[in-house]
Amino acid sequence: MQKGIPLTEEDRTPWLETLREALNASLVSGKTVVLGCSALQKQYRETLRAADPNYEPGSFVCLVKFVLLDVGCEVLAARLAKRAAEGKHFMPAKLLQSQLDLLQVDESEGVFKVDATQSPHAIVNTIEALVFHGRTPPSRFSTGFILTYCTDLLN
Repeated sequence: MQKGIPLTEEDRTPWLETLREALNASLVSGKTVVLGCSALQKQYRETLRAADPNYEPGSFVCLVKFVLLDVGCEVLAARLAKRAAEGKHFMPAKLLQSQLDLLQVDESEGVFKVDATQSPHAIVNTIEALVFHGRTPPSRFSTGFILTYCTDLLN
């Protein structure tokens, strides 16, 4: 992607499998992990859900949770341009549309959607409320698994 070429399935598969194995190791050992990645398609999220040893494919009932930082393409484009100008982003802006074209969100998956135009603090609070349902985690995100997927994070 740094070279301006979108990833292929052959590029993504080993990367997703590596992430799945890391998630599985954490789940099996009772650890918590927060993973930020662009699991834009349902099949990619299914690969990551398989990290849960008890996951039944297609059920979407899983220890692995997903959060979509939901924001319009105009905001994403502006954030990406700003980061690129600062030398802080690996992906050229010309690839943004290819990423948006890949995004699939099936309501039946139970993906948490969070308005990413909020402040970073408000976004984190919203994610905590959604994932922990009002329970206070012993430390930030210490009892749940959250995967975020989007083409751009907060600022």
